Amino acid sequence: MALEHAILVSLLEKPGSGYELARRFERSIGYFWTATHQQIYRVLKRMVGDGWIDVHEVAQQGRPDKKEYSVAAPGREALSQWLHEPVEPESIRHDLAVKIRGAAFDDPAVLIREVERHHRVHSERLAHYLAGERRDFTGPGAAGTLDAGRELQHVVLRGGIAYERMTLDWLDDVLATLHRIHGPEAGG
Repeated sequence: MALEHAILVSLLEKPGSGYELARRFERSIGYFWTATHQQIYRVLKRMVGDGWIDVHEVAQQGRPDKKEYSVAAPGREALSQWLHEPVEPESIRHDLAVKIRGAAFDDPAVLIREVERHHRVHSERLAHYLAGERRDFTGPGAAGTLDAGRELQHVVLRGGIAYERMTLDWLDDVLATLHRIHGPEAGG
């Protein structure tokens, strides 16, 4: 997927400034497709030049005017074309998995701290996803009243939650295996 497609989706969900778009990448889209602020601004400029997005100045009180971006007809067409193209299934390329296999040829205890670190990162990410789900998709009137766009945002978030839970289960299994292989002296 090109960054352009992620930007088009985000701007179709809600037009905004480059700064607002970058914040969305940090907050939600970025968990599935990452980009730096510089990359986002560079691609926005190119997309404006290609006619995929429109930009207009929005006056602000006490601050400089901001540029607000929205998707133009050619951008909608480009996204539609991309949506109709097949996508290759994701392949797992996982450095940690290779290290775990390689531990058979070294001291398995060396990996315990690294696997524990991964466990903390995925636990924090799961907590973040669950907090976002509570904030954005639960509460009075939320169930069954979401429009199609919000339903699709929620199903992607649920996929992220399921992925983090699966990863944590796997990391628990890895830790138990490393402790068993290393013996009772394995610390953590």
